[in-house]
This record gives sequence, C-alpha cells and structure tokens, in this order.
Amino acid sequence: MVTDKEGYIHLVQYLSQHLGLFETPNNQHLIDDTVMDLFESQLAAQIIMVCGQNPSLSFGQRNQVIREIDAIVYDLEEILANVANKKATEAQSVFISEFSGLIKNLFDQEIAFVLAKGTA
Repeated sequence: MVTDKEGYIHLVQYLSQHLGLFETPNNQHLIDDTVMDLFESQLAAQIIMVCGQNPSLSFGQRNQVIREIDAIVYDLEEILANVANKKATEAQSVFISEFSGLIKNLFDQEIAFVLAKGTA
C-alpha cells in the first residue's frame, strides 16, 4: 500500500538524514517515553484517525493498513536500533510527531486513490 511507494522511501531517507537528532547529548531534558514508544503511540494515533476518516474501508483494507504499520514499525526498529529504547528528548518527540503525520499523509493519499479507483 505505502511501503512500496516512492514517498515512503523518501520518508525513510528523511529519517536517515536526521539520525543525528537521536544522539542525545547529556544536557537535554528527557521525557518518560522511549523513542520507539513515541513512534508506536504516534503511528497508532495517526492510523486510528486514518481509519476513522475513512469508514468506507473494508475489513480487508483496514487489515492491510495495520500490516503496513507493522512493516513501518519494523523498519523504524531497524533504523533506530541503537536508540530505540533510550528515553526521548523534547526535540525528538516533536520530530516523531511530525514524521508520524507524514506517514499519515501517505496513507491518506493512497486510501483516496484506492477508494476513487473502487468507485470508477
């Protein structure tokens, strides 16, 4: 659905270009959540919104969205392996929120395309 699209590849590259943000200097305030906890909760919230905004998605299409999110989380775990379980900073939290919103945008675009194709 989205993990095989060029937009997703660009987002992975964008994350890779910003990996320096995930090197936590000792003087930054840490929040209670880990980097992966934030990614997982933000992505879950975005996908709940995607499904809520698209009630016409079939059960199979919703399952496909969930499988895609699982694949994205797996990719994130691979990319962020060295920092996934470290406490996050405020700046990391902001980045994760923005990145998760971009993932949602990919789903929004793909779902709009799939639904339009289904009605054509």
